[in-house]
Amino acid sequence: MRLILHLDLDAFFVSVERILNPKLKGKPVIVGGDPKYGRGVVAACSYEARQYGLHSAMPIRTAYRLCPNGIYIHGSHGEYSRFSDAVENILLKYAPLVEQASIDEFYLDMTGCQKIYGSIFSFASFIQKEIWTKLSLPCSIGIGSNKTIAKIASDCMKPTGITYVLPGMEKEFLSPMPIETIPGVGNVMLKDLNSKGIYKISDITSLPQEYFAAAYGKYGIDLWRKASGEGTEYLTIQRERKSISKETTFGEDVTSNEVLKKTLFELTGKICQTMRNHGWIASTVNVKLRYSDFQTLTRSRTIKPTDDDKIVFDTAWQLLSKAHIRRVAVRLVGVGLSNFSEYSEQEFLFEDEEIKRKKMFRAVTRIRDKFGYNAISLPAP
Repeated sequence: MRLILHLDLDAFFVSVERILNPKLKGKPVIVGGDPKYGRGVVAACSYEARQYGLHSAMPIRTAYRLCPNGIYIHGSHGEYSRFSDAVENILLKYAPLVEQASIDEFYLDMTGCQKIYGSIFSFASFIQKEIWTKLSLPCSIGIGSNKTIAKIASDCMKPTGITYVLPGMEKEFLSPMPIETIPGVGNVMLKDLNSKGIYKISDITSLPQEYFAAAYGKYGIDLWRKASGEGTEYLTIQRERKSISKETTFGEDVTSNEVLKKTLFELTGKICQTMRNHGWIASTVNVKLRYSDFQTLTRSRTIKPTDDDKIVFDTAWQLLSKAHIRRVAVRLVGVGLSNFSEYSEQEFLFEDEEIKRKKMFRAVTRIRDKFGYNAISLPAP
């Protein structure tokens, strides 16, 4: 029998924002789009904001109508990645296998580790306290025989809860829950199942698997198995990251090249910062542009491997300037890097000026990691 933990960082984006600005504690905080322009959705909201009916993925316009006195924040995305990496580093010290499912979710395979750590519930409590003590991040943990059960369990006692579903109790645990609790049941499937009189998970298991196979094919079989307490028992270890990117959707469509240039410069700085945190250099620069009529174009160029903000920005701006030929307002701009290799100062042993620049960028990175991205600014183009 496998022993899987699912660790979910509670209101992660909000938690990070409160670390960066303690004055936000205890207040309704919403991370996402700008309510002034009504674009975007809620990426995360505090539990104080949820009392007003807010939830993730809600249109920001709806959120503002429900909670006009909330504090709306665009988000410190570079900081989220930094804290997420710090959590993963803690988990890797104790768990033999760790799968990062998203920026704020992790699976741990602790099968056979009871002889090392004793009670798995006590171990989960230890991990929870370790992350809180070192990073001030609250989390909830679910424990089960597979990933589906562990994920559902982690959501049962939020925030800062621990739920352990004993082996053999999976079906009984799920039985009274609404069907939308099952991962993968979206609004369309929910309405369809409700139209058939299926509202609780027990309604699914009361019918034969063949019924769902006939109605929904492979998805129906998977749904019935999940409702019965079955799920994936083995983790998928994340492969090397292939690219990093950042983009901005403007509150109002932009016609000014200066605004585009300034925005691209800011995005470039943030992705280069992320790249240096991983110890990488990149050899491909990508840009993305979306017009107000939603026509989207992308361009890329291969360059000498680098992590230099100026080189990346100059390349990105050349690509964008050459591609942006329509006299139409711009809705979105983005920049990305790919084709990574490990950074090595030895590669540039005889290039004194380049080494000086690299040392300067690494000093900038350390300062930003310690005091926040906006603690130091590089000269704008």
